[in-house]
Amino acid sequence: MRYLFILLLSVLFCPSVMGQNHDSLFVASALKKLENSKAYLLQVADMMPADQYAFRPTEEEMRFGDQLLHISSNIGWLCSSYLSDGTNPVSKSDEKLTTKDSIRAVVVRTYDYAIGVLKQFPSDALGDKVSFFAGPLTKLQIINLLSDHQTHHRGQLLVYLRLSGLTPPRYVGW
Repeated sequence: MRYLFILLLSVLFCPSVMGQNHDSLFVASALKKLENSKAYLLQVADMMPADQYAFRPTEEEMRFGDQLLHISSNIGWLCSSYLSDGTNPVSKSDEKLTTKDSIRAVVVRTYDYAIGVLKQFPSDALGDKVSFFAGPLTKLQIINLLSDHQTHHRGQLLVYLRLSGLTPPRYVGW
């Protein structure tokens, strides 16, 4: 009988505790992934020589430096528009930068901003809906989009490196 009582208590209390832990675990995992993403993207950015930041495989593609700025702009936009009340750290004038050092500075500033946003993000807000151009999304979906978008464009940058005769840095995921 005592074991049945303990089992019953476990069943009653575990779902609420587990739910809270899953939400905070998701945010902590997203934060760690973003920190690793920053480190890896900076390795990619540093690997490309400064005189190759204007490289693009075809006329339809963005230049290497523009890809980095696009990643930064998107991260800043998603975090400032949907995950916080902050101001996008990427300005319109930043989007016109062309030098390696100035672009790298934007990447660092933007990732630092996004990391700060996730550190302050309340995990109980993951299910909150936001109005997105593609339709309503939850903040959890915005965080997933944040990761997916940078991964998509970083993958393109790895191809740019290879087309420039460089071997990309070893992948770091979580």
